[in-house]
Amino acid sequence: MRPRNLWQAMARPRYLLTPWPWRAAAYLVTGVLTGVAVLVALVVLVTVGGVLAVVLVGLPLLAAVALAGLPVAGAERWRLRLADTEPAPGAHARPAEPGLRSWLTTRLREQATWRELGHALLCAALLWPAEALAVTVALLFPLAMIATPLLMATVGDGHEAKVLKVWTVTDWPTAYGAAALGVPLLAAGAYLLGVAAGARAGLTRLLIAPREAGLGARVVELTRSRSRLVDAFEAERRRIERDLHDGAQQRLVALTMTLGLARLDAPPGPLADQLSRAHTEAGAALAELRELIQGIHPKVLTDYGLEAAVADAADRSPVPVDVRLDLPGRLPAAVESAAYFVVREALANVARHSGASRAEVRGGHTRGRLVVEIEDDGHGGADAAAGSGLTGLGDRLSVLDGRLSVSSPAGGPTVLRTEIPCEPEASVDPAGPVDDEAEDSGHPAATR
Repeated sequence: MRPRNLWQAMARPRYLLTPWPWRAAAYLVTGVLTGVAVLVALVVLVTVGGVLAVVLVGLPLLAAVALAGLPVAGAERWRLRLADTEPAPGAHARPAEPGLRSWLTTRLREQATWRELGHALLCAALLWPAEALAVTVALLFPLAMIATPLLMATVGDGHEAKVLKVWTVTDWPTAYGAAALGVPLLAAGAYLLGVAAGARAGLTRLLIAPREAGLGARVVELTRSRSRLVDAFEAERRRIERDLHDGAQQRLVALTMTLGLARLDAPPGPLADQLSRAHTEAGAALAELRELIQGIHPKVLTDYGLEAAVADAADRSPVPVDVRLDLPGRLPAAVESAAYFVVREALANVARHSGASRAEVRGGHTRGRLVVEIEDDGHGGADAAAGSGLTGLGDRLSVLDGRLSVSSPAGGPTVLRTEIPCEPEASVDPAGPVDDEAEDSGHPAATR
């Protein structure tokens, strides 16, 4: 497995034969150049901005100093690849709105912006001199010693050579001895360069690309992608419901009517009996399709909202259900859909398992949360951990950062409570299209 950073490379026995020592040297040398450039730029910005501040022209320059860490951090992330191949993601959030004002507001409120400014100031004041010292001691000094015979033959005309500007060599044996000593010093300097570059890269990553910030950015992106998936899923459910309602259901209605007319026109006999059975089967298929459509995404929920859909579900329940919902208007589609299916599943469980004689659905929107409770007077004992449908409902709510809790002591009553964070949407005109399915079945949801 190839090393990913200088620390892993230095732990290998063949470190000196790899490109990593030269990458460490390049990282430190470019750090010196970057630090000098940042120092000059900051001095110019502060000086020119301070002089021109009296005529207000210099104020934008002074404000730019606060954002000076952004381009420096960008260059450091690119340069960091010399010492550490692991990507260094940015820690900045996307502005909520397009435009320069939103971008500036977002950047100035972020901790990452001020961390990067601190990193830029550190580069300009302290880091680049330390990098220059490390390169001089670990690389330039050993190379100067190795080059002693060459210097003596060229610059010193074969008579003398100055090593490191402090040691004068006047004979060839001493010159070759200095060159021989420079080789192990260069090898040791390669490790010193690796240590200095590794430490510098670790400090850079800590300041401009902390792993916690990268994890936070990934969590934010995961939350956004999850929200997009929920919206796409709900849109697909509504599309399937609409296609079944407007396509297959209408064809079955036409087929049922055609079979009914054919049965009336047919003379008594085996043919009439066959048409009667076909008409009955078509009616049963139509009823099953309507139940399927209701299970996928009821049209009354799309047209009239959660209150009407819950009232419709209560009317369909074999157990009498009282509905007391107080909502400020329409809620986000995903929230309405999740809350409706929780209510529908809860009422189905009441009818199948609770032995209740009556149930109640109550709730409303308060403190930024939709709260819905379903209570029945059954024998209780419901357990979400027993593999019931409550686990699936809890998973569905968790996608919306919702919460499902169940209180069901032995002997009852059972209370299922749902909380989903949301905000009401803009009010809509309730006089929408009438649900033909509800109209045919006589449910009051069609006129809500």
